[in-house]
Amino acid sequence: MTTRNMTARVQRTFALAGAIGCALAFAACAGATPPPVSPVAAGLSCVDDSASCRSHREAALDALLADKKRDWVHQPPTASAYASGVRLFAFKKRKGELSCAELAVGEREARTARPTLRAANAQLTPAQIARGAMLGDEVGNELARERRRRCKA
Repeated sequence: MTTRNMTARVQRTFALAGAIGCALAFAACAGATPPPVSPVAAGLSCVDDSASCRSHREAALDALLADKKRDWVHQPPTASAYASGVRLFAFKKRKGELSCAELAVGEREARTARPTLRAANAQLTPAQIARGAMLGDEVGNELARERRRRCKA
């Protein structure tokens, strides 16, 4: 076998292997459905004022408020979560039930809303940034008052 024939044979083998690999990948993807998005994730990332987004945010808020262990308190928020207001409203609604440590986490999160939203300005409208920042300031103040009232320094 000549070098030219061997090179052609190797190229055909790699081409065939590549085609089989692509076919397998497409076959695997064709039957796969995307993983379901949790109601909380859908609500936290939905920031426009459409009826669909409002219902996603309501469902997310209901899910957070129903979480008796409040696991969501210690999960890091995204800029979209600040803009949606869901987590901040949950902190606001549950402030009387939160432990001192959870109040501190909520206050810190609320105080971080404004700079986080400003840093994400390419993804959000100025109105979304302003609303999220004002809500963060308001909730941060409420949580600070609640913490001063109930918790020792």
